[in-house]
Amino acid sequence: MSDKVQYASLLPHEFRTRMAACPIGYLPMGTLEWHGEHGALGTDALISTGLFTRVAQQFGGIVFPPLFLGPDRIRREPDGTLLQGMDYADTTTPPQQLDGNCYWLPTGLFQLILENIVVQARRAGFKALVADGHGPSRLVWDAWAPTWQVQHDIRLISVLRDVAPGWQSQVDHAAQNETSIMQALHPEFVDLTQLPTDRQIFPQGVSGVDPRDATPDYGDVCLTTSINLLIATLTTLDLRR
Repeated sequence: MSDKVQYASLLPHEFRTRMAACPIGYLPMGTLEWHGEHGALGTDALISTGLFTRVAQQFGGIVFPPLFLGPDRIRREPDGTLLQGMDYADTTTPPQQLDGNCYWLPTGLFQLILENIVVQARRAGFKALVADGHGPSRLVWDAWAPTWQVQHDIRLISVLRDVAPGWQSQVDHAAQNETSIMQALHPEFVDLTQLPTDRQIFPQGVSGVDPRDATPDYGDVCLTTSINLLIATLTTLDLRR
């Protein structure tokens, strides 16, 4: 079977072939937000799409187009400025609107979008749907997947709930983990020279181990570990029609 796994690029006969072999869908969740001076603004979706693509090529299934929008915490400052997500993290000093933050939407609206994707996936014939990526989006999926699974008769996989401990994809924000994975998947979208050379200055709006310690080899280890864990979970599913 072809390694062509992206939903949007499949011809109908290719879609039918992949569905007959493995009716699992993968939904990458991302947004457009600050990932340090060194990282692409679409890092969340780029990572989850890359990981899911490798899983689909190894195990089977189809990768949905990524969502470049998502919920996050939000706060209005006394001067009227609206801060979102990493704008007011502990590592953002002072709190400020970080360049590139975009595509935020209320949690309730995001929840509605996700549920309708679940409904449409079931209608298209998928027996299971996995979603992961952007941290706040991951939390909404994890909270509602058990309910939607019952309501819409489709197996929904949450990394937080269903995958064994040891998941190593997107476990920080623009720090060593995400930066290393991006170096492994999309080295052209990482530029560590944009960060201060002085190790006493921690990168603005980054949460986790210093991204200046990132390497593509470590990114490959994180990807391989997470892919193997997800495939082990999917192997246990009974998706007989």
